[in-house]
Amino acid sequence: MNHQNTLLSVNNLKVYFRSDDTLARAVDGVSYEIRREETVCLVGESGCGKTVSALSILGLIPQPPGEIAGGSILFNGQELLGLGDEDLQKIRGNQIAMVFQEPLTSLNPVFTIGDQIGEAINIHENIAEAEVNARCIQLLTDVGIPSPAERMSAYPHELSGGQRQRVMIAMALACNPDLVIADEPTTALDVTVQSQILKLLRSIQKERAMSILYITHDLGVVANIADRVYVMYAGVIAEQGSTENIFRQSQHPYTQGLLASLPTRSKRGQRLHSIPGTVPSAAYKPPGCPFHPRCPHAITRCREEYPGMCDYGGGHLARCPVMFKNDQWCK
Repeated sequence: MNHQNTLLSVNNLKVYFRSDDTLARAVDGVSYEIRREETVCLVGESGCGKTVSALSILGLIPQPPGEIAGGSILFNGQELLGLGDEDLQKIRGNQIAMVFQEPLTSLNPVFTIGDQIGEAINIHENIAEAEVNARCIQLLTDVGIPSPAERMSAYPHELSGGQRQRVMIAMALACNPDLVIADEPTTALDVTVQSQILKLLRSIQKERAMSILYITHDLGVVANIADRVYVMYAGVIAEQGSTENIFRQSQHPYTQGLLASLPTRSKRGQRLHSIPGTVPSAAYKPPGCPFHPRCPHAITRCREEYPGMCDYGGGHLARCPVMFKNDQWCK
């Protein structure tokens, strides 16, 4: 990989949560990279650590009970872990912005849309109020809000779910960030609105030459927007590669199970596949490969030894030596 083209590099990140006598290893040695103007999807079931890893980038993990137990997060060559609140504040909303999952709980109900979009601009830029208002109206126009000047004085509850999500995107774009982190931004929306939001994000990304880290559990969404994919399970990366690698040549049994559960025309009228069992608790992970209790291919060694990444070529890696079929335990 051309490291000069790397915008964000997360290396061996570990985020733990302590409560009484338990230690929950929510993120347990995760590594991934995002290139400039690239869309990377972080995929996995609820509870696998996707959102925790993203919040760590912006320094939003509450400490305590959370703690960054190890690793590195480089953004534009700058180490983010260990930065103070004042330095992180200069980056949040300015160079890195986040679109949260549920806009109705993320937007402040007692402030107007215009006030909330303008806040990020006022924090990071010293410009006149008239210019702030003009930029807010333009942002609402860019994200497809009808009658944007009138919507400036509206409150979140006066907008539809799709419009609120568009406002969240406008807020994220207010200071032209290099990276937008989108955390399940279409989960609460119907299929038609979801498609509109995804199309909007792709269009804006192309216009503004920004990168996107898209967090989702929906592989159907991934197929439409991702350049590269990281599949996460129980706090670790199980498989990574290009979208084509993941969808056409998946190697990890967990990824294969997720793909098998997708509805397709050929499966019409059939019962959809489901992966047996559940994601293990971050506080009580099984020894060895964390997926082995649910895996149809697990062997004795899988239950005892933590597997490394096997290299399938072209940047395609999977944490499953059994499927590698090379009589070696990948390190």
